Parts: sequence; C-alpha cells; structure tokens
Amino acid sequence: MRIAMIGTGYVGLVSGVCFSDFGHDVICVDKSERKIKMLQDGEVPIYEPGLDVLMAKNVAAGRLTFTTDLTAAVDGADAVFIAVGTPTRRGDGHADLTYVMAAADEIARAITAYTVVVTKSTVPVGTNRKVHSVVSAANPQAEFDVASNPEFLREGAAIDDFMRPDRVVVGVESERATEVMAGIYRPLYLRDFPILTTDLESAEMIKYAANAFLATKITFINEIAGLCERAGGDVKEVARGIGLDGRIGNKFLHAGPGYGGSCFPKDTAALARIGQDHAHPMQITETVIRVNDEVKKRMIEKIRDACDDSFNGKTVAVLGVTFKPNTDDMRDAPSLTIVPALIGGGARVRVVDPQGRAEGEALLPGVEWLDDPYTAAADADAVVLLTEWNEFRALNLNELAETMKSARMVDLRNIYPSAMVLGSGFEAYVGVGVGDQQQSRSA
Repeated sequence: MRIAMIGTGYVGLVSGVCFSDFGHDVICVDKSERKIKMLQDGEVPIYEPGLDVLMAKNVAAGRLTFTTDLTAAVDGADAVFIAVGTPTRRGDGHADLTYVMAAADEIARAITAYTVVVTKSTVPVGTNRKVHSVVSAANPQAEFDVASNPEFLREGAAIDDFMRPDRVVVGVESERATEVMAGIYRPLYLRDFPILTTDLESAEMIKYAANAFLATKITFINEIAGLCERAGGDVKEVARGIGLDGRIGNKFLHAGPGYGGSCFPKDTAALARIGQDHAHPMQITETVIRVNDEVKKRMIEKIRDACDDSFNGKTVAVLGVTFKPNTDDMRDAPSLTIVPALIGGGARVRVVDPQGRAEGEALLPGVEWLDDPYTAAADADAVVLLTEWNEFRALNLNELAETMKSARMVDLRNIYPSAMVLGSGFEAYVGVGVGDQQQSRSA
C-alpha cells in the first residue's frame, strides 16, 4: 500500500520506517528542509536504538523516501497519517491542535482519490470529527474517511513496540476504512497480534486512559516510597510484593524522581482539561500531576541533605539527565527541575549523559558537560544517579569514591544496594523509599 506520513518527529519517523519495513511504499513529509535533507542523507535526527539501520535498509529497498512536498506525497496515497506535535497549550493544559488542523487542511487540498486520513498524533476526544470537518470544508468533493490510530511507542524500545505490539487500536466508521487499515496492519494480524477496532471516540480515549493509568502507577509507588522513608519498609520489596499480584503487575512500579518525557506530562494535563471541559473533573489524574511535581521537589531535598543541608560551594556530579535511558529526549525530564535547583543553590554541577547533551546544553545552562562519571566525580562533594543508563549500572564504586572530595551518593533510581556503596569507600548513601536510610553512613 502507499502511505504518506505527515511529520517526521519521533512518532512519525518511527512509524514511517516500520511501515516501510512491512513492505509498504512510504513517503515521510516534513516542512523542515533541514530535517528532510538530513534524512535524505541517511542521518537520523532523533536517537532511537536501531532506527538508523532499519531506515537505511528500507531506503535502499526503495520503499522509504522523504520530501517537503506534501501534495506530491498525498497524491495517490491509500492512507495519510497525521503525526505532528500536539504540545500542551501554554497556560491551560489543553493539547494544542494547531498543527493537526493545519495538516488536515493541506491534506484535503491534495486528495485526488479515496483516502483514509489517519490521526496518529495524540489528540483529545472529538478531534477526529473536527479533522473530518476541516477536510470536508477545504475540499467538499474529497472522497475520504477519517481514522484514529493512536501510538503506544516507548522511547528507547519503539521499534520493538511497533513490530511486536501489545495491541493496535484503530478507530473507524466505515467498512472501506476498516479494510484499508486492515491492509496496512496485515503483517501484524497474520502474526496474531491484537487489532482492536473501535469507534473514533473510544480510540482517542484509550490513548489518554492508558497513559494516565501508567502515570498513576508510577506516582503511586513514589508515594509509597515516601511513606516507607517515614514509617519503615523498603519500597523495592513492597513493589515486588504487590507486583507479583497478577491484577497489578510489576511494570511501572520502580520508585524514582517522578515521570517525565513527551507523553505522560502532556497527556495527563490534557486529560485533566478534558474532564474540566465536560464538567467531570478527573480527580485522580489531577492528583497524580500534583504529586509528581512534589516528588521531584522531594528529590531536591534528598540531595540537599546529602550535601549537609546546603548546595552553596558544593560540586555535584549528575549522572544522566534525559527523562529515561536509551533516548535523547529531555522533555519534562526530572533533571529540568532538579539541576536548576542545585545551580540556584550555589552548586557547581557537572553532567554526564550518553545522549542528552545535544538538547541539554540549551535547557540546562550553567552546567559542565563531561564524558565519563569518574572525571565528573573528581573532587566532587556528591554524585547523583538521575537516569539509569546501562553505563551507570556497573561503575567501579571504589574508584569513584577515591576520586571524590566527599564520597556521597544520592541514588534516585535505586541502582545500587546501600551496603555495596558503603562497602566501597563511600561515606554516605541516599536511596529512594527505604526507612531509616534517608542518610545512610558507613561506620
């Protein structure tokens, strides 16, 4: 089938590359001439493991091309996917649909035969019907259907998520559109991956409900972690104990500095606004948003405690600033709250991150970027583990401690056992969610 993918951001590029690997003829479109030139030259503008190899394979096979010419890309396409950004609208939490509606208008003017216009972007309930209205108004003669096909891609594991999904959700309203979407996803159907076909509104709601629920799991275990620190208990054991219950499951039960990234903050805010707009406040989601902000602030206090209640004049090595490992994404990362607080308190901050520097230099002014943890920790007063990159999971703790002025570790991802750290020459270890261990010190 012939597919046009409008937008070459994270979702659009990964989806376009993977659809081409299914055997479809895919044209990816973007207004940015710089980005299209990079892609045409074989350069991937985002960091996603394996994406460069898969893209090169399908470009070489002639199934994947890149252009700024939307009209040419849409002409003759069986389906046109809208995969543009829907950022949080400043000040009110609504998803900004400006780019979605602009894309719909351009697509409408380029349609020459029956086309399924598919919304891949995360959009509020009712958006696909608005897309239908925009297309109809711009081109009353257009023969088309609208479909909702939300994405469920984890950054760092997006290719595997696309190729081996838990489910594919498709919202449609006609048999003809159903057939087109079934043809697009036929490779997954043949391998018995679940394809859930729903109405438009249900498909839109599934995306928000899924992300809000996962954000709630993260926030719940972070609240339990805070209680463990006060009342006693080890949050890792608590998480394991409840995660073994099949009704709960063990995923997204890792205590840490709060969720971030491109989806959870934006989608929880949007769901809260949708509830307010429909006079049905999403009280759990609203609380999750508030508590997640408080969790980040609690992490700052942990670091302050490790630095003898003051950042002033201290040197702090921060390991990892992206919101999660295996991505270069800095959007709403906990580091964007924590690192400025350290600098604002008078600390000298050194940062190490395998992929975060490209975005981080503009977002975290005033930090010193280094290439390895040992250089960053030299003569430092504390080392903070903020993102659990594999590079930070097997550090030589003895060597790390020897280089430091004051060997103190604040492990905000609970990567290392306290006993291991303290037995390696560190004088203090601060973890997350362990009673009587807010400031563990060696004998």
